[in-house]
Amino acid sequence: MAISTFMRKEIKFMLNMDQYERLLEEIHKHMDPDKFCVGGKDYGIYNLYYDTPDDYLIRTSLEKPYYKEKIRLRSYFSPAKPSDTVFLEIKKKVGGIVTKRRVTLTLAESDAYLMQRQKPVDLTKYLQKQIFSELDVFLDSYPIAPKQYISYQRSAFFGKDDPDFRLTFDRNITERRYDLSLAMPSYGAQVIAPNQRLMEVKIAGAMPLWLSEKLAELEIYKISFSKYGRAYQRFVRHQLYKAGHFQTQEAPQSAEAPASRILQKKTAASRIYRPTANGIVLP
Repeated sequence: MAISTFMRKEIKFMLNMDQYERLLEEIHKHMDPDKFCVGGKDYGIYNLYYDTPDDYLIRTSLEKPYYKEKIRLRSYFSPAKPSDTVFLEIKKKVGGIVTKRRVTLTLAESDAYLMQRQKPVDLTKYLQKQIFSELDVFLDSYPIAPKQYISYQRSAFFGKDDPDFRLTFDRNITERRYDLSLAMPSYGAQVIAPNQRLMEVKIAGAMPLWLSEKLAELEIYKISFSKYGRAYQRFVRHQLYKAGHFQTQEAPQSAEAPASRILQKKTAASRIYRPTANGIVLP
């Protein structure tokens, strides 16, 4: 059972197709494709996020606190079989630095642990015990259950001179809040438009000069974006639509507004809120 630990900055950008294609030309000069991007193709990533009954973890995350954490189960197979490898991850962000610690299990082992706290038999290594101790504390602190499915297609690159420098592009970001199992195929609603690419720059230190210069040239700017957060905001908008809180005569509500703030405001009868598309595929 393999275990991995990561610590890095993650900087996100939203690109249109023209920006994506022009930036890709420069990337190929300085970076190599991930070994899983066979023949230049991307690969699938399939995630199941866990949260409390009142969605405390994502609501807190959307408020952009100095410290936040989340837990998810990740697979590179869809649909995943009980014997397929999955990764149970705790992801924390402290002052802009992302730390991810994960254990590698089978899907059947992850179900046994999350539902019954039954750990794999081989826990002889110290790091295995340590990370499972962190997972135990997390599960003791939060009464979690599966709340959000998110999948996407990813192409990834590593620096030719710095293998710790990683850059990814995600497309076809798909979400649903039903059929919450990695054993189910990937389907649901789209989070970004077909002509958009979510780029993440993952670095331990400073961004390379060539990339900074190209981003400035193409007018590509940093954004705040969470796949789970955006999917949750979409869910909140659905709930407000159903409750009749949206009308068309008022000024647009920013798509970046934290969902928890929207939830608080919806109780004020004198206020009406209307979202804008802002590049996002709305219901």
